[in-house]
This record gives sequence, structure tokens and C-alpha cells, in this order.
Amino acid sequence: MDIGSGSGYPSSALSNFAPHSFIIDGVQCASMEGFLQSLKFSNPDMQVEVCKLVGKSAKFKGKHKKWYRNQVLYWRNTEYKRDSKEYQYLLDRAYYELAKNDSFRKALLATGNANLTHSIGKNKITETVLTEREFVSRLTKLRDEIRRGVI
Repeated sequence: MDIGSGSGYPSSALSNFAPHSFIIDGVQCASMEGFLQSLKFSNPDMQVEVCKLVGKSAKFKGKHKKWYRNQVLYWRNTEYKRDSKEYQYLLDRAYYELAKNDSFRKALLATGNANLTHSIGKNKITETVLTEREFVSRLTKLRDEIRRGVI
């Protein structure tokens, strides 16, 4: 099942563009895309504002940030090297918080046993804040853990 905002349910509801709210480190996020784009901004106040955005509004807010030049992203006054274990842990935490959202959980479970893909996703970590593999592996893991009652 190819996850994307232009697809039907449940695929579209699992897109990072989908309006599923969650809270991470006390910051209210309106969507995963808002959170991911906020990581391109070093200013914590700007991050809070970007986290309020959904879909294309979020995407375009961070589109011209040149984070890839030094491969550094930011969250709450902490720098994260894109290829670090610490950054992967931050992504894990964000997706676990998202998994507390009932409509997200419902959509994820509605995928059944489908193999999840993201055909428009990039594969090189130097070019994107979230690769296709990082995205779909987290969704698959969350789906499994929800089914087992772990989360």
C-alpha cells in the first residue's frame, strides 16, 4: 500500500500531511509534517509555529531551508546530526506520540497486513529529513506494536 496524501483511505490518513495532532516535549503539533519541517529551524519559537501547520503549508514553510548543507537539524535548542542515533531516537519519539492519536491508530490498523511503501519518498538521508525506509519502517513497527498492545 503506497502511503500518500493523494491516495484513498487509509493511505491518505497515514501521510505526514494528514491533520493528526500530537504533543512532543510539550509542543503541540498539528501534523507530522509540521513537526518534521520544524526541525529545519534552529529557533525554538519558530519550531512551535511550524508545528502548528498541516500539509502543504508545513512543507512549503521549510522547503527553502538549507539544512542539508551541514546535515544538522534542530529540536528544542538541541542540534542533531542527520545521520546520528540521537536523531533516529527523536523520530521514534515523535512517531510514538503520533501513535497516541486515535484517528491515526485507526487508519494504521485499517492497513491490515499490507506492505507499506512511500513511492514519492527520497532514499538518501543527505537529501531528506525522513527517508522512505525510515517512514514506512516506523509505520510498520507501530502497527505491530498497537496490535500486540505494546502501545
